[in-house]
Amino acid sequence: MEESSNNTSEEGFLLLGFSDQPQLERVLFVIILLFYILNLLGNTAIILVSCLDPKLHTPMYFFLSNLSCVDICFTTSVAPQLLVTMNKKDKTMSYGGCVAQLYVAMGLGSSECILLAVMAYDRYAAVCQPLYYTTIMHPHLCVSLASIAWLSGLVTSLIQCSLTVQLPLCGHHKLDHIFCEVPVLIKLACVDTTFNEVELFVASVVFLIVPMSLILVSYGFITQAVLRIKSAAGRWKAFGTCSSHLVVVIIFYGTIIFMYLQPAKSSSKNQGKFVSLFYTIVTPLLNPIIYTLRNKDVKGALKTLVMANAIGSKRL
Repeated sequence: MEESSNNTSEEGFLLLGFSDQPQLERVLFVIILLFYILNLLGNTAIILVSCLDPKLHTPMYFFLSNLSCVDICFTTSVAPQLLVTMNKKDKTMSYGGCVAQLYVAMGLGSSECILLAVMAYDRYAAVCQPLYYTTIMHPHLCVSLASIAWLSGLVTSLIQCSLTVQLPLCGHHKLDHIFCEVPVLIKLACVDTTFNEVELFVASVVFLIVPMSLILVSYGFITQAVLRIKSAAGRWKAFGTCSSHLVVVIIFYGTIIFMYLQPAKSSSKNQGKFVSLFYTIVTPLLNPIIYTLRNKDVKGALKTLVMANAIGSKRL
């Protein structure tokens, strides 16, 4: 068994992806490349305006810039390798590369789960406790909450991934997925994985069910506060913003819950691959669209930044 596991370490993994459907793979390559480029541009723009515009030095944009940083890193841990693999006949991925991707993607994905809950709490404080908002969300608390989100992702990644890579894979190195992910690697193990599945379930509850529940509760209170707004236009605007945020939350958490809370040995093949594309490629692009492109403050800051650069280049 040890010899077979060592062979897997030397040979790496055969990342099948959508190789059984060449035409679909070519279409997906273009879509993923486009989404990845837009993701980089959109989230980088958020980070720049949040740092450079003094008007956006608020808790909301502090957390938003952290979310953008997570999204850039999270997508980058998956998309480039996926694009390279899809564009060549040899689908092999080194064992070291797979393990690195496993740790990084798990850590960043977990951090985003906590960060979204923190952002929902920030919005709850802003809408439901406006008079005490600056007192509640003081800079020290904001830094502490962001740090908790990053560190919690790091800790769960170290624990979960370390348990996963220790499983003997018996030399079977065909990974029928788009990237190296814990539930998929557990399926390759040739020993009893009950402990790993239970540990994965507990971690999923902590990082998925609990944060999503807190988000829904927060938006429940926000909805009650919005209903008390006398202006009909104000209510519709607030509802439009809240509903957009909830759509992103439901897509992100819903797809990950589908992937991580189903039995590890269940068969989902292509369905699981498409689901993984949503929370690794699609939702990181939706975040800048939902949180910024519909936001007057950010659009104003972007215009000011572009104009300032244009004026500076003309002077040069």
